[in-house]
Amino acid sequence: MRNILNLFVLIFSFSIYSQELVFKNLFDTTMNPSVACYRIPAIVTTTNGVLIAAIDERNISCGDLRSNRDINIVIRKSYDDGESWSVIEKIVDYPLGESASDPSLIVDKVTDEIFMFYNYMDLDKAKDVYKFMLIKSSDDGKSWTSPREITTEIIKDGWEKDFMFITSGRGTQTKDGTLLHCLANLNRGTHVFGSKDHGKSWFLIDYPLNPGDESKIIELSNGDWLVNSRVNSNGYRYSHVSNDKGQSWITFKNNKLLDPGCNAGLINYNSESKKKNILLFSNAFSSKRRVNLSISTSFDEGITWNESKTVYQGESAYSSITILNNGDVGLFFEKDNYSKNVFVKIPKKWILK
Repeated sequence: MRNILNLFVLIFSFSIYSQELVFKNLFDTTMNPSVACYRIPAIVTTTNGVLIAAIDERNISCGDLRSNRDINIVIRKSYDDGESWSVIEKIVDYPLGESASDPSLIVDKVTDEIFMFYNYMDLDKAKDVYKFMLIKSSDDGKSWTSPREITTEIIKDGWEKDFMFITSGRGTQTKDGTLLHCLANLNRGTHVFGSKDHGKSWFLIDYPLNPGDESKIIELSNGDWLVNSRVNSNGYRYSHVSNDKGQSWITFKNNKLLDPGCNAGLINYNSESKKKNILLFSNAFSSKRRVNLSISTSFDEGITWNESKTVYQGESAYSSITILNNGDVGLFFEKDNYSKNVFVKIPKKWILK
């Protein structure tokens, strides 16, 4: 009887919190009928509390970088924790035949700059050859610098024709100010790259992480680095942990993180008590299909994960996660078979219940 009562309370509580969630559609083709689709969401909170949501504007078709001659990067901004959003702004737009895809972001809390990375390809002159570009903003996304290519800084000789890309979504900054991000090379393994001088120069750590595809990196409370990786045709996520700044790693399967082979979100979330460092992970929580967008929590630095909480049961894919000014969580994800890209504000009590 007690078990039945506990189950009822759990279901009732989940129902209440689910009803609180409001999905705000930021990008879909009804906003611009000339666009084939919007895909690949990324979101961050700047040091001044501004939300920047970035995404691919895919024209001609919904195809990825290697098959689409017209992909641009567009953004929307919010100055009130996601209650309202600016109009769509196009910030990367190359001539037809050249495409930019897979935006990702890092906020430098020391310089207050926002770095945006994207993958570039000239499909007419160098098809299937990936280039890696960087722009930055010093004014919360109001203006952006001209693109700077960093390809040669973050790949090795002989990689030029590999199938590789900077993971979309976001990278991270460590407590000592180092910027870190992930480069997935499907021929040679996922690699960590970064900058120790606030983006003036970039380095590659020559250690392949396998298995791994699109990955997220964070620094743990003890200074270790954690990379959480998509692994296709497996049904689960994998983690890689380094206690020596990437010189060596241990790898293990996350048996409680179901995953259909899909990009995900990962951030540190400190509770109000500051006694525990909580990790939050967002993904399509299913071993076979891109459905059931959920948030999982870890209270032991990613070694184990608590039971996931469903944010949206239906079709859902790539997600990106950020922390809002008041401690709530902002989630930006692909919804309903890629037809919508929605922002949802998730209260602290929902996360920590």
